[in-house]
Amino acid sequence: MINSRQAAVIKKDIRSVTSNKSFMTGLIILPVMFSVLLPALFVLLLHFAPEQMDDIEMILDMLPAGMVTDDLSRTFLIFMLDYVLPTFFIMIPILVSTITAASSFVGEKEKRTLETLLYSPLSLAQIYQAKVWASFLLSMAFTFASFILMLIVVEGCLLLTSGSMILPGISWLITLLVVSPTASLLAVALIVIGSAKAKTIEEAQQRAALVIIPIIVLLISQFTGLMLISALLLLAVGVVLGVLSFLMMKRSMRNFTYEKLLK
Repeated sequence: MINSRQAAVIKKDIRSVTSNKSFMTGLIILPVMFSVLLPALFVLLLHFAPEQMDDIEMILDMLPAGMVTDDLSRTFLIFMLDYVLPTFFIMIPILVSTITAASSFVGEKEKRTLETLLYSPLSLAQIYQAKVWASFLLSMAFTFASFILMLIVVEGCLLLTSGSMILPGISWLITLLVVSPTASLLAVALIVIGSAKAKTIEEAQQRAALVIIPIIVLLISQFTGLMLISALLLLAVGVVLGVLSFLMMKRSMRNFTYEKLLK
């Protein structure tokens, strides 16, 4: 359980990120792009696109037979909503966790407040837990807020252009409850592991950015027709990320020592 002193550390870390204009700019740009600009662009392009859409038939051929309808525009929109956009949303918790964790762990060194924190009544394990919770909670808050914003934008554009709505599929449930949390924890663990060597927040962020590369590969594979990221595949990705985050968390806890922190 989180005690009152740990809660104070969590609030302090979250406040230090949300009150920093440069951090908040970075945190807002990507969620707005993935939850507002891209979904709106998809809906509007499909609405005004010609009826003949030969270029996307290769992608539609990969979809389950029951999902493909005579309305190719609507079918492709369902593909974008349930197969493509969830992949984008995996990047949001990684980005937020990376920025928050780098500010929380490495930022203490830059601001020369680490020694003061280590002299507090909290143990190292409690400090570690509080900082992980701060990064995790903020990343999940941004992820769920972005999802709600995306739903408002997509459904609003659909109502204006076609008078109908499309409800999100099970892929979103898996993304929000399994994949996003595990991706967030993995990014935090990588930041902590590299925090002992990193001298600046930017240097620490570069290490955790490596988590995004496999996500980009998955995204490209869909548009090239190599792989369809179904709900089952998303669940498998979540399990893999969960195992990796568990292992990296254990390793990062071993790295969180007085000797390595005060180097």
